Amino acid sequence: MVKRKICVVITARPSYSRIKTALIAIKNHDKLELQLVVAGSALLNRYGSSIDYIENDGFEIKEKVFMILEGDNATSMGKTTGLGVMELSSVFYRLQPDAVITIADRFETIATSIAASYQNIPLVHIQGGEVTGNIDEKVRHANTKLADIHLVASQDAYERVIKMGERPEVVFNTGCPSIDLALEIKNNPTLDFDPFKKYGGVGELINWKDGYIVVMQHPVTTEYKSAREDVLKTLDVVKELNIPTFWFWPNVDAGSDGTSSGIRRFREINQPKNIHFFKNMEPNDFLKLLANSKCLIGNSSVGIRECSYLGVPVVNIGTRQNNRKRGDNVIDVPHNGDKIRAAIEVQIFRKQINSESIYGNGNAGFQIAKTLAEVPLTFHKTIDY
Repeated sequence: MVKRKICVVITARPSYSRIKTALIAIKNHDKLELQLVVAGSALLNRYGSSIDYIENDGFEIKEKVFMILEGDNATSMGKTTGLGVMELSSVFYRLQPDAVITIADRFETIATSIAASYQNIPLVHIQGGEVTGNIDEKVRHANTKLADIHLVASQDAYERVIKMGERPEVVFNTGCPSIDLALEIKNNPTLDFDPFKKYGGVGELINWKDGYIVVMQHPVTTEYKSAREDVLKTLDVVKELNIPTFWFWPNVDAGSDGTSSGIRRFREINQPKNIHFFKNMEPNDFLKLLANSKCLIGNSSVGIRECSYLGVPVVNIGTRQNNRKRGDNVIDVPHNGDKIRAAIEVQIFRKQINSESIYGNGNAGFQIAKTLAEVPLTFHKTIDY
């Protein structure tokens, strides 16, 4: 029996947790062959390379694509995407996949979509139909219009993709694979590793065992000039609260240099005694850290997705997650120190937040593999409305 060759392109650190259980299910499916391509910032140590985690989980990486151009602005994002189109076009020519998967909405994912579509390779889009701020909004919906098959993570996303003109028979609400991981952690939330011993990081060796918070704040690509100022406001509040804190490095985006330099400068001048900084963690370990925390602060989608399922309180700052479907665990605030502080002081004392299954119930990986094995693969689209 000839297996369908499914090429999955991971372009950034957070994308691995968004697709991991689907990779496992595709790899183990008797009608599918996994072709894994790792590209972009997922390869770069300065942003928390995912390569070691992926290989340690038993996945063979077919191709590596180095495509990130340095620069703290929107122009470098455009050039990175262009380089990605060139490199991924060659990769797909060599691999000859039966279908290509592009994940979610980061700016460089459009390169995957263009390279596949222009070669008449059926394109599968994971997690389309959602709404946020940031350049991700445009990229996500552009991916949707280029895609032939849509594997969405929520009911409102399912309805929105169909409203965008996509045929219902190629739109499937599979849930988000990251919730599969969250289910594992929900069933076994024990924090069974020492973050310092396993991941190192930099900063004070904080006393985290009596309670801690987690911060993950990225630049907003449509507001990237204020990235440094925005992160400094959060740093000031977290230092003043003096709660032990695990702080994670930002993604590569326009404004990431501003966020990173703000963090470095703050450390040099203020030498905070309550903050320890990390680049990255294995997906399961990161979720364990969140599940045992008092609160997550920042603007990561993990606060909207996984934390709603795990019942972790979240202070969501700014516009990056605007209008994304969220649970009762989230308080939204602007980049204002007083409001950030007030929200944290509320959230760290919240108890027994109900788990919400907005983005799935923990079997997305299986559903994605099953769909990929059965759905007709086509690459021609016409508008019929």
